[in-house]
Amino acid sequence: MPPANPFDFDAWQPADGDDKLREECGVFGVVGVQDAANFVALGLHALQHRGQEAGGIVSHDPVEGFNSARRFGYVRDNFTKQSLMETLPGPLAIGHVRYSTAGSKGNTAIRDVQPFFGEFSLGGAAIAHNGNLTNADALRRELIDRGSIFQSSSDSECIIHLMARSLQRKVPERIMDALRRVEGAFSVVAMTRTKLIGVRDPMGVRPLVLGKLGDGWVLSSETCALDIIGAEFIREVEPGEMVVIEDGKVNSHRPFPPRQPRFCIFEHVYFSRPDSIQGGRSVYETRRQIGVELAREAPVEADLVCPVPDSGTPAAVGFSAESGIPFALGITRNQYMGRTFIEPTEQIRNMGVRLKLNVNRALIKGKRVILVDDSVVRGTTSRKIKEMILDAGAAEVHFRIASPPTAWPCFYGVDTPQRDKLLAAQMNEEEMRQYLAVDSLRFISLDGLYRAVGEAEGRNASCPQYCDACFSGEYPVEPADMIEKGFQMKAAE
Repeated sequence: MPPANPFDFDAWQPADGDDKLREECGVFGVVGVQDAANFVALGLHALQHRGQEAGGIVSHDPVEGFNSARRFGYVRDNFTKQSLMETLPGPLAIGHVRYSTAGSKGNTAIRDVQPFFGEFSLGGAAIAHNGNLTNADALRRELIDRGSIFQSSSDSECIIHLMARSLQRKVPERIMDALRRVEGAFSVVAMTRTKLIGVRDPMGVRPLVLGKLGDGWVLSSETCALDIIGAEFIREVEPGEMVVIEDGKVNSHRPFPPRQPRFCIFEHVYFSRPDSIQGGRSVYETRRQIGVELAREAPVEADLVCPVPDSGTPAAVGFSAESGIPFALGITRNQYMGRTFIEPTEQIRNMGVRLKLNVNRALIKGKRVILVDDSVVRGTTSRKIKEMILDAGAAEVHFRIASPPTAWPCFYGVDTPQRDKLLAAQMNEEEMRQYLAVDSLRFISLDGLYRAVGEAEGRNASCPQYCDACFSGEYPVEPADMIEKGFQMKAAE
């Protein structure tokens, strides 16, 4: 918690670290092409931004049956090795890249890495899940009481156990049966010996798209992963839809009661790659338009508009174009700074952000600089970047943030700090400005963000068009497990 005096900033020290909301996961599946696992590996490489902790692939071959490989680390370091890929033959495969949003964060075991596989009386099946089940704790207790033995700490394993206990006669029907029991957000890619299956939760919180690759079919979290394998984007899997692909045909099912769609608006702000299409809109163009809205809502006299690399770049382009203030790359990111960088001494660790970012001193010196970033979470990194800009001789530093204040945790597949670690949950905008010690700080409004994603009239308060719980505190699905643990929902206004 912050100190009694909110402006005693030396006492207010949130947990340090990479001050970003962590991406959820990425899923990818291919059917009907030779050596499908190779295409899955390429697709997962394109989705690496959605999870860098671990990855896995399950394939099926008519002769050799199901095969699985799960590894820690980047796709490029594991699934590019011929010796490994030769163990994953067949025309059908699914894969998953992971950042732990549920289970043992920071202490992941290989058993937590997806896809999960199970042998049922009617044949084997594997699933990969992007999202978070908000009633997983209650389901796990119920299943264990009924005799289930869990192998992982992942909420996704509940789906396998629910499938095993279903009395339905076909795997797709068992998946439907299982998913009717879960709450929260999910995009699932699954496979049997002959079928590739994709399911999206009734509100479509997490993304899932359908593509065509020659005579085969592809399911992916984002369209950018279709591009890398030369697949054609066909359409999004719709909220509440299940697609079952077999023998080159796509069959659509509607296993859930209809709900008002609530796609995660933060996919547009940060999570999705800028070269993807989400909701029929270019992610890059949406982020550029966020910058345009920011310039209209929060103008300021300055000499340069500089993005905080790389996620702030499209919004900075839009801000510059609308304001007429020149765009400049005042900060350069070290492209070779990996998450596994060895930090052998306290001196190196204290360099922090400087290992990742460097300021162009010749460009910045004496200038009034607008820094455009996608979000402020704990504020620690923003404060360090500001110090770097001032050390380089900037005359003024102004922050413009391409999302509203992040004041509430996400329970739908994004690893968010506890609410008392979110800067915007503890301070108003002026207090945050003083904490960051910048000349001005402005966030885009929630209405401005909605306008940027194509909602001309802004946010419909009575029926929001997106899931924006991290900004508004209005959760479209009650986080039952977290409430049981003491989480306090926003009081009704």
